[in-house]
Amino acid sequence: MFLKVRKEEVIDGLLKAANIIPSKTGAAYLRTVWLKAEGDTISILATDSSIEFVGVYPAVISDGGLVGVQGKKFCELMRRLPPGEITLKLDPSAKHLHIEQGRRKYKLPANESSWFQDFNPFPAENAVLWSGDLFKEIIDRIAFCIADDEDLTSMNCIKFAPVENDDVEICGLNGHQFGLLRFSNPDIRAVLGQDGFLVSKKYLLEIRKWLTNDEIEISLSDKRLFLRTENRKESFSLPLKAYVFADYRNFINQYKDRFASNLVVDRHELTDALDRIFVFNTEANKATFFDFGPEELSLYCQGQDIGEGTELISCQYQGELSKIALPTKVILEILGHFVSDSLTFSFVGPSEPCRITGKDDPNYMIITMPVEITEDTYYSEEEL
Repeated sequence: MFLKVRKEEVIDGLLKAANIIPSKTGAAYLRTVWLKAEGDTISILATDSSIEFVGVYPAVISDGGLVGVQGKKFCELMRRLPPGEITLKLDPSAKHLHIEQGRRKYKLPANESSWFQDFNPFPAENAVLWSGDLFKEIIDRIAFCIADDEDLTSMNCIKFAPVENDDVEICGLNGHQFGLLRFSNPDIRAVLGQDGFLVSKKYLLEIRKWLTNDEIEISLSDKRLFLRTENRKESFSLPLKAYVFADYRNFINQYKDRFASNLVVDRHELTDALDRIFVFNTEANKATFFDFGPEELSLYCQGQDIGEGTELISCQYQGELSKIALPTKVILEILGHFVSDSLTFSFVGPSEPCRITGKDDPNYMIITMPVEITEDTYYSEEEL
């Protein structure tokens, strides 16, 4: 192998590859970045045995071939080199890769090409274009509702579900919180088939790192999700999960006509007030009490040994419920994922689901659980 590349052409791909491979643990194969030179391009390939990344970039190829190098070291060296042309040359013994730039010369041990295992090809026949910006927004709005513990199976996953009228629903559930976003896209709806798919949270966050605001191609196989840049320079794939997701539609239908009490409040005013009330939360009491009046909402928290805080803000309220306790930190996090100035909190009862929607956040809702009010003001979170 003998080729020349410009650092500025390949460095982004190398850094993405380095983010995927493990640093120290795992087989040497998994800590390897593979370089494949053919035609007038160099392909950069990396995997952690689940995620697969392939980037294809322009190069001047004198002698093609395939070589693997210790990924973290190679990528770090390339990152520290100045912009400009870099020569990569595999020695005749195929044991070392030489890296040269001007008077700078380095060599790294090379792994045998026989170690290389073919990556899953992108299934172009089923691919459709989609907005990378929208995909990022979906991840941001739903990922915080997904459980971190992988032992929780489907609660550790995001669900992409096909529904009626060419619509798609994306949701996440962690046991005490549920997020749902719906949009219409017949092409994406068709890709999902009949059942949709599940992606583990850890892979979802890797997708978020890779995405840009540009359009991407998305495709599915039986076991993997594939993403590719519109110019086809980079592709990213990961395994799907085969868990059975909770019947969230049944849950939504069960409560849709029972939200009898509704609070309309300014999101910014509520956020500011809760941020100050949060000072009085403790490990024993992490909730804020909401006392409802027709035009005024009282927010109250008493922390053992640290004092108490009360704030009054304007609101519009209709319903029979007089008081409820909501976990302060959870509500603050939820508020941060809406863009609407005005939010509606809909309640069933003091220990049943609370639905949060926004005027300027169409087809997006979060359902969370109040905390149980007891005489001693201690609480326990209910599960959906």
